Amino acid sequence: MTDIEHPETFHGLPVHTLPGPDRTPGSPLPEAGSVAWRLESAWQGDLTFGPLWQHFVDTVDTTRVRALVIGPWWQEEYESFAPVVDLLVGRADRFPALRALFLADVVSEECEVSWLEMCDVTPVVEAFGQLEELTVRGCGEQASDGSSLGLRPVRHKSLKSLRFESGGLPSGLVRAIGASELPALERLDLWLGVTEYGGDTGVEDLAPLLSGATFPALRHLGLRNSEIQDEIAAAVASAPVVAQLETLSLSMGTLGDEGAEALLSGQPLTHLTSLDLHHHYMSDPLVDRLRDLLGPDRVNVEIDEVEYWDPEEDIDRYVAVGE
Repeated sequence: MTDIEHPETFHGLPVHTLPGPDRTPGSPLPEAGSVAWRLESAWQGDLTFGPLWQHFVDTVDTTRVRALVIGPWWQEEYESFAPVVDLLVGRADRFPALRALFLADVVSEECEVSWLEMCDVTPVVEAFGQLEELTVRGCGEQASDGSSLGLRPVRHKSLKSLRFESGGLPSGLVRAIGASELPALERLDLWLGVTEYGGDTGVEDLAPLLSGATFPALRHLGLRNSEIQDEIAAAVASAPVVAQLETLSLSMGTLGDEGAEALLSGQPLTHLTSLDLHHHYMSDPLVDRLRDLLGPDRVNVEIDEVEYWDPEEDIDRYVAVGE
C-alpha cells in the first residue's frame, strides 16, 4: 500500500499503543489526554478486540481521551470491522472529550487495504457529536458478513476533517458525503480507487462537492488515487469550490497530459498555497508548463513523483493504492 504508513502523531498528539492486559507496561501509562491511544489485538496470542477494549475502558480515564486509533482488530483471520463499531458506539458516553478517531490504521505488512473488511460508519459519526476529525481506511467491497464500507447522509456540527482512504470507494458513500450537512468541515480527502475493488465513483457523483455550496468552510479538497484522474481534473478546472480552497490534491492517481491541459486552461489556481499532483503520468513539457505557471514563488507544487509510462505499450496506468 503505497502512501500508507502508521502515523506517529494523530490530531496533534503522539500515538501510544496500549499494552494488552497480559503485558506489563515498561513504564507508567501516559496521562489520558496527552496521547492518541492506539488499540490493536491481532497477533497477540489469544487476545481478541473485545477484551482489549474492556481493558482500555477499565484502565484509562476515557473521559479525558482526546484521540483514538484503532489498529488491526482481528485475531488470526481477517474479519469485519462491524463488531468494533458496535463496541465504540456502545461506550460513546464514556468519551465526552473525544475529538479524533482513526478507524483501521493498518499497513500492507498487516493487511492490504483491499482486504480490510469495513462496514457502515454512520453510527460512529452519529454517536460522537463532538468529533472534529475522522479518518477511515478500508475496502468498498462487501465483507464476509455482508457488510461493506458505507455512510448515510448525516448532520454533524463539529466535524472539521473527514478522510476516507481506500483502493475502491463506493459511489454511494461519496454521494452520502455530498448530501450531508457538515457546516464546520474544512478538510475533505477521498481516495477513490479503482472499479476492481469497488471504486465506482464517477464525476457526476462529485458534483455536490465541487459546487462550492455544500461545505462553505472547506479549505482543503483531496480527490485522489483515482483511475479517472484526468476526468476529475477536468471537472475541478471549472468547479466553483476551487475559489474557496487553500490547498488541492489530485495526487496518487492516473493524471496525465489530458488532465494537466484542463488544469492549465481552466480557472486560476495561483491563489492556492499547495497543489499536490504526486504519482502522475504527465509528460515533461506539461510538468514544466505547470511549474512555470504556478511555482515555486506562488504555489507549492508537489509534482516530482512521476510514474513512467509509454502510451504505445499495452499497459494500463495504475493508482498508488489499489490492492
